[in-house]
Amino acid sequence: MTTIDLKTLRAAVSGTAAAFRCVTKYQPAGGPGDKVFPPTYEGGKYATEERIDPATGEVRQCVLLDSVQSQANRMELALLEAHRAGTVRLPLLVARFDQEQLIKKFTVTSLEAPHRVADALFRDSLLAGTIFRKSEKGRILDTAEARNATDLFGLCPTALVFGLWDSTGPRGGLGCKFQRAVVSEIVGYDARLGNRTSSRIDPAEIMRSAATLHERKSESNIAPRWTLDETEGKKKLKTGRPSEANHGNVTPTITEGGFTFLSARQMTTLSLAVLRRLRFPLNGSADSNHETDIAARTTLAALGLAAGTLARVDTDLRSRCQLFAVEASEWELLDRPGETPREFELGPEDALKLLEAAIAEAKNAGLPWEDEIELTPSPDLVELVRRSQELASTSGGEEG
Repeated sequence: MTTIDLKTLRAAVSGTAAAFRCVTKYQPAGGPGDKVFPPTYEGGKYATEERIDPATGEVRQCVLLDSVQSQANRMELALLEAHRAGTVRLPLLVARFDQEQLIKKFTVTSLEAPHRVADALFRDSLLAGTIFRKSEKGRILDTAEARNATDLFGLCPTALVFGLWDSTGPRGGLGCKFQRAVVSEIVGYDARLGNRTSSRIDPAEIMRSAATLHERKSESNIAPRWTLDETEGKKKLKTGRPSEANHGNVTPTITEGGFTFLSARQMTTLSLAVLRRLRFPLNGSADSNHETDIAARTTLAALGLAAGTLARVDTDLRSRCQLFAVEASEWELLDRPGETPREFELGPEDALKLLEAAIAEAKNAGLPWEDEIELTPSPDLVELVRRSQELASTSGGEEG
């Protein structure tokens, strides 16, 4: 089996092929039959539904193990890790929240922000003293569209791969939109809901009837937030039991939770049809050059293949939901209807080499390719973050 080289990818992009597809089968890291815990949604519900098993054609009960949105985040983080390791250089917005008044320092990049380059954290930050969306780079989002994606390609190419909607910008819901070119999810087939148990044994053997706890009237550096003395307390801690302060045993309980499944599949699709809708005119021209378009689209395709390949290295999805592939991953090229798709192998190292070669070709074609662009959060944004951190540290956090 051959790997995907730049010539092969360019031919696929410039031809009529529909997509690249990669299907990988998994079992839990603990082995077949081990229980895993999928993500839960509003009300603590799992995303379950009936699907047709592609192996048998029969209808199976399924559970979503990782959503399209979550997969996109994992792919972006895999690219960010490669960028930080120096194995590839990607255009990147970076906002550093390292101001002295902040309790917790952190950095947000366009590969981490929910709305990518159009995120409100960047919108409300400064580039060289100018609010980002008023700057030359920020105004790119005001005019970006499928017929003219050149500047966005140079500023944030991943937005053209994973999708973008500039809904937080000055035009609101009328802001620029770009369709996802990469879609991926992981689904467990023949899924069966199990039970979750919980309990805790207190090594201090504190009994729930030992005392009534009250909230202390004022904070103290030498005493806990609760007191046994009612005169020193403001009010009783809910029930007043030691468990309200996380002391004492927790009675063993059984609730529904976790799934076993027969097999899991990760299905990743890179749509070449989506990429072909994008145009990349240079130097303010109204029309694009075909060769320039091919160079840009090939780079975006290489970016999608690299993201899908790198993200498969880490399949520890969340606590008690680690999967392990039971077979090597292969990319299929869906080219001519009725023909068996061509199969390619593409490991992480080869995927990054392919991406580097595509980037070099794009630069040679005159396409923009920024490095890191550092933004400074505006004073108002810093103060908003500071107040939120302070509130979270005293109240345990609150919803947005």
